[in-house]
Amino acid sequence: METEVLQLKSPTDPEVIEKGAMIIKNGGLVAFPTETVYGLGANGLDPKAVAKIYEAKGRPSDNPMILHISSQEMLEELVREIPKEARDCMDMFWPGPLTMIFYKKDLIPDKVCAGLDTVAIRMPSDPFARALIQASGVPIAAPSANTSGRPSPTKAAHVLEDMAGKIELIVDGGPTQVGIESTVLDMTVDPPMLLRPGGVTLEDLKELLGDVDVDPALLGGKPKEVLHPKSPGQKYKHYAPKADCLLFAGNLKNVAKEVNKRIKENPNKKIAVLATEETMDLYTEKPYLLINMGSRDHMEEIAHNIFNSLRECDEEDVDLIFVEGFSFQGMGQGIMNRLLKACGGKVVLGL
Repeated sequence: METEVLQLKSPTDPEVIEKGAMIIKNGGLVAFPTETVYGLGANGLDPKAVAKIYEAKGRPSDNPMILHISSQEMLEELVREIPKEARDCMDMFWPGPLTMIFYKKDLIPDKVCAGLDTVAIRMPSDPFARALIQASGVPIAAPSANTSGRPSPTKAAHVLEDMAGKIELIVDGGPTQVGIESTVLDMTVDPPMLLRPGGVTLEDLKELLGDVDVDPALLGGKPKEVLHPKSPGQKYKHYAPKADCLLFAGNLKNVAKEVNKRIKENPNKKIAVLATEETMDLYTEKPYLLINMGSRDHMEEIAHNIFNSLRECDEEDVDLIFVEGFSFQGMGQGIMNRLLKACGGKVVLGL
């Protein structure tokens, strides 16, 4: 299969929308930009089309997907009930980077939900994504458009690297805005439970809803044994670069001191350090690759750059990656969730 790449001439380029919608309607796969990361989309009501996503990604069959919708009316057709708290979240955060889990209606194939009675749904804020869904006339099942387990794609080039020859079309809408996947909130329990942090923070949710539980394994680095995960990212290793990755948490000067020591101890290794604006000058033992993820005063910038930084390490074929840690507050929670999984739970604490 030859994969076509089309660049958007406008956020709602009619020619690209028409072509993408035709592929979706015919049971094919389209990679497209959202505000979070690039998604790999198929008709979410067609089990054969959804099966192609699993095949293209090499995705485990018990890892559920997220359905993307273009209107609240579409949601009514897909779920059995919408709690008041969910409607409040829709009013505040939709369209945007919040996924909510509901009890599904029977028209949603088991393949989308990995056999569960629940379905994860969100309405993206990206104008192209919503226009594609509307033109397709169906909810679009769309996990991240990468090989399963690799860093998520925030640029069309990342998608092409993983999906060339496996899918019909990649829509190039430039770099994504948020850079990490959506927040996932389970609305089938009381109080609602945060299953994955993202662009909508726990603090945002608590301010609106009051009481919000947090999955106790949410920030655990090593994958937990979850028999039936409700949300993508709960069961399997995610976001991992090719090289071994180690996360350092603590006082920033001590972190840099420890990293400098380890660089010196490994003179024959190609080492990458993922640092920040505030710490770049602290690395006196210069690594093979020193990447500035952004300023700690602008955590959205760091979230935007994480996956691109990890993929840059892959491109440079490094042997080791050392990454600075962050606070678990606000957007830092989503950042640390991704970094812990990328590092497979390998953390140097107490510095």
